[in-house]
Amino acid sequence: MTAQPSMSAPLPPERATSGAAKLVVPCLIGALVALTLGIYGRLHSPTGIAINIAGFSSPGSVKSWLATAATVLALVQVGSALVMYGKVPRVAAPSWIGGLHRWSGRIAFLLAVPVAVHCLYALGFQGYSTRVLIHSLLGCAFFGAFTIKMLILPKSDAPGWALPALGALVFTALTGLWFTSAFWFFSTFGIGH
Repeated sequence: MTAQPSMSAPLPPERATSGAAKLVVPCLIGALVALTLGIYGRLHSPTGIAINIAGFSSPGSVKSWLATAATVLALVQVGSALVMYGKVPRVAAPSWIGGLHRWSGRIAFLLAVPVAVHCLYALGFQGYSTRVLIHSLLGCAFFGAFTIKMLILPKSDAPGWALPALGALVFTALTGLWFTSAFWFFSTFGIGH
């Protein structure tokens, strides 16, 4: 039996956009956020002071304690994510773990914002020492990676590796920020300063 001349061959199925390709726009936006923060921090003339809260001895102390609280909450984020995704053996995820994960992340971010404002407005993007340059780069990377993570969070068709990888990147950047700022501050000036 031969095909009739009026019948055409079936068309090839449309190429579906891969999950990784769906990360391009969020990654470009995150890179733009990081770049914008870096450029603003570099071009802005530092004022020397941006935040100071009663009860703290200095703006550096405020910044260090807020960064420490954000980092502790980031540890809660990592722990709750490991439980939520079944990566902790013999621990079933309780019903409240998702709420703990979301709220610890929200509060950590809210604590990180005044620290970033202080860094950008009072200090700017600087590189007078290796520690300060790394801190400036990590600050830009943190907010860029956080932006990407938040943009892919609602995407159900994103690759399964993307959210954990970005979460790890955000956590790593925040931990690096803490070590190059709060840890340095506490080890140089003391916790009571």
